[in-house]
Amino acid sequence: METMTQSDSVASTSSVPSWTGVFGDFSFLKAQPPLAEPLTHPSDIKKSYSYWRTRTMVGMFVGYAIFYFCRKNLSAATPAMIRDLGYSKTQIGSIWSCLYLTYGISKMVNGVIGDRANPRYFMAIGLVLSALTNIFFGMSSSLVMLGFFWALNGWFQGMGWPPCARLLTHWYSQNERGTYWGIWNTAHQIGGGLILILGGYLTENWGWRWSFFIPSLIALVTSFFLLERLRDTPESLGLPPIEKYRNDLPLAGSGKSKTSFRLVIQNRKIWFLSLANFFVYLVRFGAMDWAPTFLVDVKHSSIGGATLKAAGFEFVGIAGALGAGWLSDRVFQGRRAWVNVIYMVLLAFVILEFWTIPAGYPILDAAALSAVGFLVYGPQMLVGVAAADLGGKESAASATGFTGLFGYMGSIVSGIGTGWVVDHWGWDGGFIFFVSSALIGAMFFVFTREEPISA
Repeated sequence: METMTQSDSVASTSSVPSWTGVFGDFSFLKAQPPLAEPLTHPSDIKKSYSYWRTRTMVGMFVGYAIFYFCRKNLSAATPAMIRDLGYSKTQIGSIWSCLYLTYGISKMVNGVIGDRANPRYFMAIGLVLSALTNIFFGMSSSLVMLGFFWALNGWFQGMGWPPCARLLTHWYSQNERGTYWGIWNTAHQIGGGLILILGGYLTENWGWRWSFFIPSLIALVTSFFLLERLRDTPESLGLPPIEKYRNDLPLAGSGKSKTSFRLVIQNRKIWFLSLANFFVYLVRFGAMDWAPTFLVDVKHSSIGGATLKAAGFEFVGIAGALGAGWLSDRVFQGRRAWVNVIYMVLLAFVILEFWTIPAGYPILDAAALSAVGFLVYGPQMLVGVAAADLGGKESAASATGFTGLFGYMGSIVSGIGTGWVVDHWGWDGGFIFFVSSALIGAMFFVFTREEPISA
């Protein structure tokens, strides 16, 4: 195992000072510099790396899961809000689209900032602000105020992903990143599944407003957990960069020159990846956000039963994401594109199956919706990994933020677009919309195929 000198460590983060000025006097938000006296003994480095990698993963995992408590609670509340407030599906869909619009922009902007920010504070502050906006949302009734607070929530939600992208690319090397990114990625599936169950219970028994109040309290407590658990890069703790520690050889053309947002947007493959992500997110959030309402409207399910089935979409999706990460690392040797294509083509067929199951077969509904989750979460996870590969360590959050912007443009279309299509052409039109999107996404993934590994 190769160790790193202090001068090497300083050089690896030499671009930081030009960015940290954006934080002004808030020095705690700045990326942490390399430790003045780094560790040099191999056994100390190995022990410290093992400890901090585990601690960082646990912190990121719990924190990002709870971010979803303050976002996906609206899915559980939607059927009751339509009933109690008298809004149409298009109007409720517009509330979803407000979040996706601001989230997509926030994810890109905060991705650029997050590349040079201390993730410990950046992530915790975002979770606190998201919790506060959820409380105000739960106190509102007018469409304008609901849309305003959910749009504001979208901006603060965009502060959750960039710190995780920074930590994942600094603490895990490229030849293991698909697997570990997949493990971390299950956080939002667990968070999304748990909040559907909790939100369904709160909505049925206490009213839809409590599905925003209770998750907010959980999020506020979790923000202190993030402050206690997280730190910045290995170098800030006196450790060598992950590539030196693991002697990892990156894919050709990645992680070397992609050190600015300008170069990120000049990368043709990132553009194709972003376009593919548009359709991944359209299908993902179409299923996630609208499945409970579809099951209540068409399959005559209770709100609790519908949210329980939708939770299966999230939980089974964990296996899909882990499987995609494992396949891309072990079978396809770090090449993510063909795994994405396979998943998206199969996804189109499974959506078709879920659509055509007649009412009165709840087990088949649950199984089909779970299969949709399995297949959509593979590409959803691998887009982030592929973007980080293409952007490199210093621009991982920028690259993932850029692809995320397109993803949440797809989510905007999924929100108000699905509501409008269903209002005008029924659920048949909505499902044709989803099947077509899955196939178009598969086509764009073909153009993101990677170069061979250099010798």
